[in-house]
Amino acid sequence: MDKRQVHSTVPSVKYDEAYFLTACEGHQEFLDSKGTYLSRRLRQAFELAQVGTGMRILDVGCGRGEMLLHCAQLGAHTFGIDYAQVAVRLSHTLARDAIAKGLVNEIDINVYQCDAKHLPFPSDYFDRVLMSDIVEHLLPWELHQALLEVHRVLAPQGRLIVHTAPNRWYDQFAYPVVRFVRRLMGQGDRYPRNPRALNVEINTEVHVNEQDILSLRRTLKRAGFRSKVWLDTPVQNRDEGPILAAARHVAFNWPPFRWFFEREVFAVASKA
Repeated sequence: MDKRQVHSTVPSVKYDEAYFLTACEGHQEFLDSKGTYLSRRLRQAFELAQVGTGMRILDVGCGRGEMLLHCAQLGAHTFGIDYAQVAVRLSHTLARDAIAKGLVNEIDINVYQCDAKHLPFPSDYFDRVLMSDIVEHLLPWELHQALLEVHRVLAPQGRLIVHTAPNRWYDQFAYPVVRFVRRLMGQGDRYPRNPRALNVEINTEVHVNEQDILSLRRTLKRAGFRSKVWLDTPVQNRDEGPILAAARHVAFNWPPFRWFFEREVFAVASKA
């Protein structure tokens, strides 16, 4: 393996408490509800998992731990891993509070600090594996190794749920158009040249591997999965006149435009 690849891994210290509580997806919902309410994006991924009582669930890159809590509340045995020390602490705190409130059983939430490329679990162990907003943080070689490990620990009839954002084609092709239009409208200061800096500046440092619908399908196949991959986008609640409304409808609903303008990539995968 190229040593330069190893050293280019995003350092875990980049994921500090400020990242998880001010930048990471779902942070506002987490702060408002103390983990009892999921953001739209996380809720959508959670619903795709169809978690049931007695299932073993692994959340790879568990962050603050709210997905673990929601799985445990359905009677699943949940396991979370993250390589950021702060994430493990936040997840432990959330689990401890939930146990104290009687929301979950003490044995139902387990959190470990470890690398997704080396999962400390037996083969064919988990009914569901969740990978929400972690793919874009792993370099290609890291993602491949992590998916090989997920394939190993996933049960033969198990299911992998993936969410990643942004859609790489949005950043590469649609964002320059959006930025040009917004600059004409006098809103250019809100649209930086680097799309990774849009809304969350830290993403310029921690986003290293955005996916599109085709690349994610290929990546999953290479690791031994068969998958269904599709695009989605947040609801566009904007009132900017009929011309922009019509343009937005075309961009987000008509192929091939939607392939470039929709910002999120979802996948459900199983062992091939």
